[in-house]
Amino acid sequence: MALVGPTASGKSALALDVAVRLNEGPARPRDGRPPPVELVSVDSMAVYRGMNIGTAKPTAEVRSRVPYHLVDLVDPSEEFTVQQFQRAAREALHDIAGRGSAALLVGGTGLYLRSVVDDLAFPGRYPEVAAGLIAEVDRAGHEGTAARREVLEGMHRRLAGMDPVAAGRIEPANERRLVRALEVTVGSGRPFSSFGPGLEQYPPSRVTLVGWDPRPEDLDDRIAERFEDLMEQGLLEEVRGLAARPGGLSRTARQALGYRELLAHIDEGLPLDRAVALAIGRTRTFARRQRAWFRRDPRIVWLDRCDDPVGAIVAALGKVPEASEGVGE
Repeated sequence: MALVGPTASGKSALALDVAVRLNEGPARPRDGRPPPVELVSVDSMAVYRGMNIGTAKPTAEVRSRVPYHLVDLVDPSEEFTVQQFQRAAREALHDIAGRGSAALLVGGTGLYLRSVVDDLAFPGRYPEVAAGLIAEVDRAGHEGTAARREVLEGMHRRLAGMDPVAAGRIEPANERRLVRALEVTVGSGRPFSSFGPGLEQYPPSRVTLVGWDPRPEDLDDRIAERFEDLMEQGLLEEVRGLAARPGGLSRTARQALGYRELLAHIDEGLPLDRAVALAIGRTRTFARRQRAWFRRDPRIVWLDRCDDPVGAIVAALGKVPEASEGVGE
């Protein structure tokens, strides 16, 4: 089973409540058998060691009570791809099924989730092509500048000339997807869109998908409150420490919500209150994109107005005791 939803929606806490109810409840046998449920993170930034506060990563205390997989996989100076996540997820799900437990995937990184539940096949990598495209973008200046936007729009026009189908699926502002589509199209000599039917297809899946999504106005408030809490917990000091480490933060890690804005404060002198405001605004925009992504998937059963979402998920897990078995194999 997978529990999805936008950032700051409370899905991680909901998943933890489910696991605790099943793993520590009065009906749980105390004979040393594996727990009924193990949690699997589907978060592209929780894979980085040391990025704890800003990703709201489960604490050591939580992980001592509930098995939690796919966090702290690599150092933040390293790049991490969806293909690497897919391989790690397959291994974790195989191990969970082998113990006779059920996996509850939880997170909001839509492509990472689709890579697992739909067993997506990905085209190869072309590092030299990618490096040239990234350098072209970086020469235009910092993110958000008019010069950088102009370069990205030019790249989008270039992609449209070579692969109009892919260009129609990618916004010019989505730098990572745009660069990746051009990398594959140029490197392979084939249109990026020719490698599969695209994410608009929703085939039957063995994984039960449920969604949790508060009202947008409530979520906006939660995002602001949560970021203020993260700052009080020491997010700025965490970012400063990570940036000062040998290797610093990789290009991917630097894009994490809140980290990018606080790095602008640390490295470029952006006023702190402005950095916080930008982080909250970008998180709200990102949450809306997540909501749109997941709402397009007709397989997701939404629990928005459920009085007892924990009970509903527990009941559904009871119907799919081997939800993790066979996924991605």
